[in-house]
Amino acid sequence: MKLVIVGAGPSGIGLGILLKKLNFHDFIILEKEDIGASFLKWPKEMKLITPSFTGHGFGMLDLNALAPETSPAYTFGKEHLTGIEYAKYLQLLVSHYKLPVRKAYVKKVEKSDGLFQIYTEEQEIESTYLVWATGEYTTPDLSPFEGSELCLHNSYVRSWVDLQGEEFTVIGGYESGIDAAYHLTQNNKNVTVISNSSPWKSPKADPSISLSPFTKERLEIADDTDRLEILEDVEVLKVSIVDGDYVLYLSDGTTHVSKTRPILATGFIPGVKQIHELFEWDNSKIVKLTLKDESTITPGLFLIGPNVKHQNVIFCYIYKFRQRFAVVAKEILNRSNITYPNEVFDIYRENNMYLDDLSCCEVNCEC
Repeated sequence: MKLVIVGAGPSGIGLGILLKKLNFHDFIILEKEDIGASFLKWPKEMKLITPSFTGHGFGMLDLNALAPETSPAYTFGKEHLTGIEYAKYLQLLVSHYKLPVRKAYVKKVEKSDGLFQIYTEEQEIESTYLVWATGEYTTPDLSPFEGSELCLHNSYVRSWVDLQGEEFTVIGGYESGIDAAYHLTQNNKNVTVISNSSPWKSPKADPSISLSPFTKERLEIADDTDRLEILEDVEVLKVSIVDGDYVLYLSDGTTHVSKTRPILATGFIPGVKQIHELFEWDNSKIVKLTLKDESTITPGLFLIGPNVKHQNVIFCYIYKFRQRFAVVAKEILNRSNITYPNEVFDIYRENNMYLDDLSCCEVNCEC
C-alpha cells in the first residue's frame, strides 16, 4: 500500500477526493467508527459556525465544501448545518466518489526500513506514506485543572434539553462555551459563564482568535434574556464538592458555587497525540511541521486538519485546512514519481483550495 489515511472526517475525505481526481488509487482511509462520527456526536442543537452558501461559478466556494463542485448549502438548503446533516454530507461524498473507507481502529504505528506499520485490531497494514487526519473532537481536554473530572465536558452532551436543573455554570467562553450558554438560556435556564479571556471583545478579524459573528449574535440573544452572567478574565483553578454543591475556586481569590455539574467547555487536545512520539512538539504543545505539513522527525508522515499551524497561521476551520490537501497530495505524488493531471491542481487553486504561500494569510480588516 502506497498511502494510508487515518480518519474519515472532513480532512481524510477531502484528501481522498483529491487523490481520486488525480487518478491515484493506491490508498485506503481507516476510520474507527462511522463516517463523520465526530459530527454525529455533536449536541443535537449544535450547528456549524461557518455559513454555507452556494457561490460556485463566481470564485466563491461554499465555506464548508470539501470538493470544488459540491456545496452543503445546495444539498441541504441550509446556511448552518447540524452535526448530523454535515455527517450525511460526508457520507454522500464517500459514496459519490467511491472512496476506499475501511472500518478499523488504529492501535499503534511504527516505522522501520522506510515503511510504516499500522496496527489495527484485526491486521497489520504496511505503507510508504501515512497521513493523520483524526481531528480532535474525540479527544476532549478532560484535565485542564484540579477536579475537572467532576465536570461534564460539552462534547458528552447529546442535547441541551436533557440537562436537569435551573442554574448552570459553563467553564470556557469561546465558541463551545457560548454555544452551551445560548442553548441553555433558550431553555429558560440561568447560566454563569466563567472565561479566562474575552474573545467577544477581541479586535482581531481572524475568527480563529476572536468569537465568530454567528456566535456573537447568539451571545447577544442570550444576554438579552437576563439569564446570563459572565465572569470574564478569570480562571478556574480547582473544582470540589462541598455539602453536595460544586465549588469552583477562581484565580481572583473568589469562589463560585454551582448546584449542578459544571459544564467544561475548555476545548480539546490534538487527536495526533495518539502517535505523539512520531512528531516534534513546541513549548505550546503545537505540532512542528515542515512547509509541506510533514513531521519534522518522521519522513513520510503528514498531518492534515484543524491541528495544522504554521507560526501565526491557524488552520482550525474547514475553509482553512481544506487549502492544504493539495500541498500534501502533490508532495506525495511527486516523491513517488507518479504522473497526474496538473489541471486538477489548477482547479483547486482557482477555488481557493490550494494554499502554498503562507505569507498571504494575515487576516486584517479596515472596517
